[in-house]
Amino acid sequence: MLKPWTGPYGGVPPWNLVRTDEFLGAFDIAIAEAKDEITGIADQSDPATFENTIVALEKSGKTLQRLETLFDVHASNLNVGPIPDLERTVAPQLSEYRDSIYQNSALFKRIETIYQSDAMDSFTVAQKRLVDDLYKTFVRQGAKLSQSDKAKLSQINTRLARLFTDFSQNVLEDEKGFVTWVENEADLAGLPESVTTAMKSAATDRGKPEQWAVTNTRSSMDPFLTYADNRELREQVWRNYYNRCDNGDEHDNNAIISEILSLRDARAKLLGYENHAQRRLESTMAKSPEATMDLMMKVWPKAVARVREEVADMQAIADQEGVNLKIAPWDYRYYAEKVRKAKYDLDFNEVKPYMQLEKLREAMMWAAGELYGMQFTQVTDVPVFHPDVRVWRVDDQEGNRVGLWYLDPYAREGKRSGAWMNAYRLQENIDEPITPIVSNNSNFIKGAEGKPVLISWDDAVTLFHEFGHALHGLNSKVNYPSQAGTSVARDYVEFPSQLMEHWLDTPEVLRKYCVHYETGAPMPAELLEKIKKASKFNQGFDTVEYLASAIVDMKLHTTDQDKIDPDQFERDTLAEIGMPEELPMRHRTPHFSHIFSSDSYSAGYYSYLWSDALTADAAEVFEEAGTYYDPAIAKSLHDNVMSVGDTIDPAEGFRRFRGRDVDTSALLRKRGFPVQ
Repeated sequence: MLKPWTGPYGGVPPWNLVRTDEFLGAFDIAIAEAKDEITGIADQSDPATFENTIVALEKSGKTLQRLETLFDVHASNLNVGPIPDLERTVAPQLSEYRDSIYQNSALFKRIETIYQSDAMDSFTVAQKRLVDDLYKTFVRQGAKLSQSDKAKLSQINTRLARLFTDFSQNVLEDEKGFVTWVENEADLAGLPESVTTAMKSAATDRGKPEQWAVTNTRSSMDPFLTYADNRELREQVWRNYYNRCDNGDEHDNNAIISEILSLRDARAKLLGYENHAQRRLESTMAKSPEATMDLMMKVWPKAVARVREEVADMQAIADQEGVNLKIAPWDYRYYAEKVRKAKYDLDFNEVKPYMQLEKLREAMMWAAGELYGMQFTQVTDVPVFHPDVRVWRVDDQEGNRVGLWYLDPYAREGKRSGAWMNAYRLQENIDEPITPIVSNNSNFIKGAEGKPVLISWDDAVTLFHEFGHALHGLNSKVNYPSQAGTSVARDYVEFPSQLMEHWLDTPEVLRKYCVHYETGAPMPAELLEKIKKASKFNQGFDTVEYLASAIVDMKLHTTDQDKIDPDQFERDTLAEIGMPEELPMRHRTPHFSHIFSSDSYSAGYYSYLWSDALTADAAEVFEEAGTYYDPAIAKSLHDNVMSVGDTIDPAEGFRRFRGRDVDTSALLRKRGFPVQ
């Protein structure tokens, strides 16, 4: 597990050689090797230069990086058996190792010397950014603290690593432990066949083939709440899902969250910041908590007003049915579907037969070919970590290898819920070209044997979104791995993924790939028109559900409260901003993995909205330029919006398309992008 990856495509992860009982010993060796490499860089006698210090750091720790990739996939996709306990040991070890780098005074002195040197004037844009980011990251991680304060900081980080792991394991346990069982077939009324088939499959997997199961994940919960007529069961499913890790039992996360928040605040103050959010936002586009709150609170009242309108529409239908109820959170999706049908004559049950997972996967690949010239070829000559996983080689139009793409689409025990992208190997080009290896991971429920997996429209949007992250990695063309793929500002990283969502509802994709799973007939034109007309439907729910979580995240990390009761803070904050009682936050605090399973999205959940502001303009550039079919135009756009460079050569932007001249540079300037 420690050796360089071998095999085709520049080497591949050796999943077939992983032995879980060897992880701890392997980490001991890999961390020791990485520390020796850092010591060699820090203690060398030659004066600090870009090559012997900055580039040397870029090349260091490769053994540990490879091992972490193998372990992280087990922690996310195969978290069973000994893995939870191993993670509780490994996470603090890795935290201590990273602190040892940032707190290495000799190493920081070398970086600081380069940062303050005249040589910076002669560096390329990428080199300047690399040095600048590295220096400021070291400072944010405590490089300038006294030795005693460094020790305090390391204690905080080590404790946080343990708490993050405990939080994540609790979420996994509550997703496994709470299942809504349906024993009576009559209670399936309203549910489409594709949903009941998936529920039957889930029950069979859990040893109860005579029943139907709603598992405690979004992909299982969402369709049940949307279509099930049985209101009592809808409420049970809703409470199971939204009360994850908030049940006062051994997997309750409230005490863990309270400690995480206290430690983050103490760390921020130790480092000279007012709060955790200020520290986290220093390196982002937004720069300050105030800027993020300004954006969110501009949107919030309009979104809440829209929810009021949506609820009124739903309540009117419920009243007409004479069911004598007031719309509750477990009714929102159900009655929203009724409103959609009444207002737009659109029932997504009519759409789902056209939403085949495999066809949509083909659609994403086709779009990547049209936009970026990528060609995908499935390969079977590499090991995988589970039989569900498939692999594609990605080539450019000349047949040169771009990278590899792994797909792990189905739910299983021990796999965390949701959908995400992983980078197994980052692209780089220091000594030789290294191509990226990326993966997409989802939690779709397998259907009956031999039947295609049908997914919802929302799940299709998520599929395209996560593939956008993968394309960000595959499109990477940089020298230094620290700048590769998604290694960008947190509030920029969602931009390419949100941009990719726009290709789902294009006529080209819908007509060619959204075909009926039984007849093969393309989606009818009238249904396409209904989807288009209803495209902005339920935006109040979507926006408020998301923004409530983002606002609570930011307020949790800017408050001056000493000891926070997460449940109480959540209730008080939602009341303060006027949260409609008919819907919950998208991620309630006790299971908000984005912000409590690591530091990565903490004080950063606003970033989806920030990136979406960029996405709206960028999508129009693509549409106006007609870049569905012109890789040259797509390349010039890519160079500006998806890579490390800050400028674009106007000569690259002027192309012929469909018999007319298209000046993409002018389009980019019109949208406010920095064009040379």
